Amino acid sequence: MAFRKAVKGTALIGGGAIATVFGLSHFSQYRNKHGALVQVQAAEAAPVRKDHLPTREQQLLALQSGEEFDVLVIGGGATGCGCALDAATRGLKTALLERDDFSSGTSSRSTKLIHGGVRYLQKAIMKLDFEQYRMVKEALEERAHLLQSAPHLSAPLPIMLPIYKWWQLPYYWIGIKLYDLVAGSQCLKSSYVLTKARALELFPMLRRDKLVGAIVYYDGQHNDARMNLAIALTAARYGAAAANYTEVLRLLKGPESGRVCGVRCRDVLTGKEFDVRAKCVINATGPFTDSVRKMDDQEVPNICQPSAGVHIVMPGYYSPDNMGLLDPATSDGRVIFFLPWEKMTIAGTTDSPTDVTSHPIPTEEDINFILCEVRNYLGPDVEVRRGDVLAAWSGIRPLVTNPDSKDTQSLSRNHVVTISDSGLVTIAGGKWTTYRAMARDTIDAAVREHGLQAGSCRTMGLQLEGAQDWSPTLYIRLVQDYGLESEVAQHLASTYGDKAFEVAKIAQVTGKRWPIVGKRLVSEFPYIEAEVVYGVREYARTAVDIISRRTRLAFLNVQAADEALPRIVDIMGKELGWCEQKKKEELETAKTFLYYEMGYKVKTDQLTDQSEISLVPSDIERYKKRFRMFDKDKKGFITILDVQRVLQSISVQMDENTLHEILNEVDLNKNGQVELNEFLQVGASCAASQGWISNSKVTAGELFLCLGLGWRPGEHYLCWWGWCKGNTEHPQAVWKFRAFSTQTQKTGAIYKVCPSPDMNLAF
Repeated sequence: MAFRKAVKGTALIGGGAIATVFGLSHFSQYRNKHGALVQVQAAEAAPVRKDHLPTREQQLLALQSGEEFDVLVIGGGATGCGCALDAATRGLKTALLERDDFSSGTSSRSTKLIHGGVRYLQKAIMKLDFEQYRMVKEALEERAHLLQSAPHLSAPLPIMLPIYKWWQLPYYWIGIKLYDLVAGSQCLKSSYVLTKARALELFPMLRRDKLVGAIVYYDGQHNDARMNLAIALTAARYGAAAANYTEVLRLLKGPESGRVCGVRCRDVLTGKEFDVRAKCVINATGPFTDSVRKMDDQEVPNICQPSAGVHIVMPGYYSPDNMGLLDPATSDGRVIFFLPWEKMTIAGTTDSPTDVTSHPIPTEEDINFILCEVRNYLGPDVEVRRGDVLAAWSGIRPLVTNPDSKDTQSLSRNHVVTISDSGLVTIAGGKWTTYRAMARDTIDAAVREHGLQAGSCRTMGLQLEGAQDWSPTLYIRLVQDYGLESEVAQHLASTYGDKAFEVAKIAQVTGKRWPIVGKRLVSEFPYIEAEVVYGVREYARTAVDIISRRTRLAFLNVQAADEALPRIVDIMGKELGWCEQKKKEELETAKTFLYYEMGYKVKTDQLTDQSEISLVPSDIERYKKRFRMFDKDKKGFITILDVQRVLQSISVQMDENTLHEILNEVDLNKNGQVELNEFLQVGASCAASQGWISNSKVTAGELFLCLGLGWRPGEHYLCWWGWCKGNTEHPQAVWKFRAFSTQTQKTGAIYKVCPSPDMNLAF
């Protein structure tokens, strides 16, 4: 009876909501249809696109030419680059300045979704908030545009909403159907309901207990940093003078009018300062919006309330290849996404107030919160391990402040365009998906305020860098014409679009039968050395630019990124003429970035908190040498295959189950591999026990450390250092060693060996 009442009540409420949304949706579509057609036609009339991308040096010369620009945009995130593209395609003389790299901030640290916001639609309906509805409607329209403007960087993604209570099935079904309805003709694919059996078939990792069924709906997914860069490069091809690593120091104002008329800026790489004049200056700096506004007026109140969102990346086996998961109600009311991305699994996000910083750092608390929520939805046979967190990052959302709000979770993603008394145009708030609409509104306001001679927006239907001649089968031509691996070719096609051929042309010959060209930076990822060279042409100027934004290596696996850094620095050094000191500085800076901003530090802290490492520097160096004996491929970790290889080299046989058990003992973070910190902890523990462990089982520490140092070519024994208890004063006695030898008789796991002069006992 209760279930029937719940369904009946939900149906009545849902029916009214559907009727209301249906009317609003069709009214909105009718109102926008003519405007959209005009915008598509306008895109076709945009200025001529340059075939040759200007170099950064050429862009700086254009900025320093002394000519006045129509529009100068501060901020190289998605919104800032979108404003530059919008202005440039309208025929306005445009400048774009970014103090770091394009997409170095929030725009590269998103959930990687192109979506309207299911939870915002829920709030719009529950609170009868028409502004929230308009935002969702606009976001769904922009979602369709993004998928069309850069199909190589984006694609529809089915997302599953598992249902564990019967009454939730009609409730969520109505909500998701409303989401489809609001999208109207822009709906990617219609949502549908799954039985329990079918849900488990598509997402076998799901928790089976009490599962009723599931609902699947569609949103978009993209490579956010590359999308941001594509917008910037497209703006440059349409004539915008765009320069990264160019910091705005202060705003320039007319002596009589007091109006903003340009900026004083500095080339961060050379230290050179210069002025750039402009009729209109636009502040599109995301979380740093208020700091630029205060350059204009120190007394202006803040309009942004920053919110931190942490994401983690885990191995791909945690999720199906083409199905995401949505947790609509976490333990504290947040929403968690669990999505396949770049053959890995991304999970997030959190939502908490934060201070504005250029270098946000993920915390162990947030990482554990996400892991805990993931565990709630995965089956008991899937062990969610802290050690499987391959990367973690924090991004700062520039939410618009509501004075009545007590927490950031209740804030909307609506954007606002404000104009100061001195003419500074500021765009604040919003979300990734609506960057184009935000840019349109901003340039419209700038044109009105400053009397600029420009037509209407021309970016609707405009294809971004790499999209013009891209096709889903483009990668096949890369394989056939250049001899690239299929995986590498698919990666290049989905990253660079039709520009992938330019990367393939500069790819180095491997010297192998196959692949013919394309040397990988690290073996387990499809990134190749030619991408570093091409990245420099795309304005990359630091190693961090390459590992985090030209490639996404740092966001996928911090250890792999760390391993690739020396080669990346060498290649960039040749391209940019770096001296040895500069290369060393770049390497250290990139390692610091990985350590703090990409989760390496919290992972290391989590390890060292479990067991204190107490070794003197000389011991640490010795253990590092042993570690490298196993890690011949310089992966940064030891696997069971590495141990088997060493054992085989000394003719020692050990069954695979025993090896797995041994590796598990020393694998403190339980990710199936032994990293250097774990190896050092084993060494510290063994040193503390003076090498003697009383049980009869061979421990992981003994195996690793004996093989790593005690054995040398030509010796008969693999000896554990230290003396057998009670026998140190009797050198002629029979000693017991934890040792591997093909010339002694084994008694359990202990060997009885007579000491001889050639034995290596002093470790």
